[in-house]
Amino acid sequence: MNILLEVIIGIVAAEHVYFLWLEMFAWTTRAKKVFKNFPEHLFEPTKALAANQGLYNGFLAAGLIWSLCIENKQWAQNTSVFFLVCVLIAAIYGGFTADKKIFLVQGLLPAVALLLISIK
Repeated sequence: MNILLEVIIGIVAAEHVYFLWLEMFAWTTRAKKVFKNFPEHLFEPTKALAANQGLYNGFLAAGLIWSLCIENKQWAQNTSVFFLVCVLIAAIYGGFTADKKIFLVQGLLPAVALLLISIK
């Protein structure tokens, strides 16, 4: 993989580590400032649901980080494509069902990375 692609994958992974932290450990504190459209009274009752969602974001981050550690270039690329597609699908779904901004925040970089892989 080239350096630009690895940097983009690293940024996407870092975003998902942040989402893990936000949803698993800061849902009732910092997340209130991030998710301003979400009713404040629902943060506490949805804490377990958010933590579950954060765990899934952690798995996406782990897969992307793993793809950067694989020495075999073809295996690394296949692994990164799988996890980037998972992130992109989640971003598309979130954009349609929750907030259009989700697609821009979570889907733009994976789409760019997939495009770079495809033109390689």
